[in-house]
Amino acid sequence: MSGDRIPCAILGASGYIGQNFARLLAGHPTFEVTALGAGDRSQGQRLSDVWLLSDPPPSELEGERFRALRPADLAGRGIRLVFSALPSGTARAIESELVRRGLSVFSNAADHRMDAEVPLLVPEVNGDHLGLLGTRRRKPGRLVTNPNCAATGLVLGLEPVIALLRPRSVHVATYQSVSGAGYPGVPSLAITDNVVPFIRDEEEKLEHETQRILGRRRGTRVVPSTVPIAAHCVRVATREGHLEAVTVEAAARPSRAELEAAWRSFDPLAGLPLPTAPHPPVELRPEVDRPQPLRDRWAGHPARARGMAAVVGRVRWDPPFLRFFVLSHNAVRGGAGASVLNAEYSLAVSDPTREGSRRR
Repeated sequence: MSGDRIPCAILGASGYIGQNFARLLAGHPTFEVTALGAGDRSQGQRLSDVWLLSDPPPSELEGERFRALRPADLAGRGIRLVFSALPSGTARAIESELVRRGLSVFSNAADHRMDAEVPLLVPEVNGDHLGLLGTRRRKPGRLVTNPNCAATGLVLGLEPVIALLRPRSVHVATYQSVSGAGYPGVPSLAITDNVVPFIRDEEEKLEHETQRILGRRRGTRVVPSTVPIAAHCVRVATREGHLEAVTVEAAARPSRAELEAAWRSFDPLAGLPLPTAPHPPVELRPEVDRPQPLRDRWAGHPARARGMAAVVGRVRWDPPFLRFFVLSHNAVRGGAGASVLNAEYSLAVSDPTREGSRRR
C-alpha cells in the first residue's frame, strides 16, 4: 500500500456501478483501493471473474477477491474512506454505521440523498452544499451522496444558463439506457424493438433531487428551488448514456449568443486539484443531430475525466421557451465518477462550512 494514498474500499464492487468504481480508481493519485466488498453470491470470486465492462479490468485489482465487509471490519483494516455502490434499501443502515465509526462515505445509493444533513452534491452546481457537513454533531465520519443519474445530466445542462433565463418551469423527457437499471437490468425481450414508458420512482427522484440541488444552502439546511420540474422517464434500447429533452419556460429574454457563451465558458472547478473533473464540464455541440449516446457518452477531458462531461445540443430558443438536449454517461458522470469527483472535491475544499458564492 502506498504511504501517500488514502486506503479505501468499494462496497457493492461486483455490480455494474461497483466495477466502474474499480475502473475509475485504478491508479488514482489520491485513493488506493485495498478492499472489495460484495454480497454472498460473489464472495470469494475475483473481480476478473465477474467483469462486465468493455474496457479490461484494471491490472492492480483484477485478482482481488470479494469479501463480506462489515463496518467493523473496514474500521479495523485501517480503511478511511468508502465508495458505496450498495443497492437502495441495503445502503441506509450500513452507510450510517460507517459514518458512526468515523469513516468517510461517498455514495451512489439513493437512501440518504434527501436527508437534511447530507449533501446531495454536483460540485460544479452546488459545491457550497458541502457545508452541510459542518452541521453534523456527534458523528465523526462524513457522508456525501451523488444524485440520480438523470438528475445529474439535467442540472449540468441547466446550471450555466439558469441565471440568464430565470425559469418559470422546466419540463424534461428522458431516454434512459438499459444499464441504468443495473445488472442484469432490463430483460432483452422486454426492450428489443420497444420503449418502456415507466421506470419506478425515477420521475419523482428526478424532480425532487433537481430541486434540492438547485436550491440554496441557508446555514444548516437547503431551501429547495421552487421552480416546478415536470418529468417523463423512459427506458430505451441503448447500452449506456441517458439522453434528455429539456424545455425551459423563461421569465427573462437573453440572446441566443449569451446562452451559448454561458455554456461554453462554464467551468467553475478550473484550477482545483480534481483529477476526475472534466474541463469543460459541459460541451456544446453545433450539429443538428447531436448529442447521441453512441457518439457522445464518453465526452470529457483530460483522460481520467472521460465520460464525465455532459453534452448539450440541438438548442432552440423561441422565447419564452428554450429547448435543448443533454446527454450524460449514466454509470460515470451519473454514477461512480460522480462519487469519485465528490470525494476529490471534499478533500480539496479547505473550509466546507463556508457559504457559497452561487447566485440565482
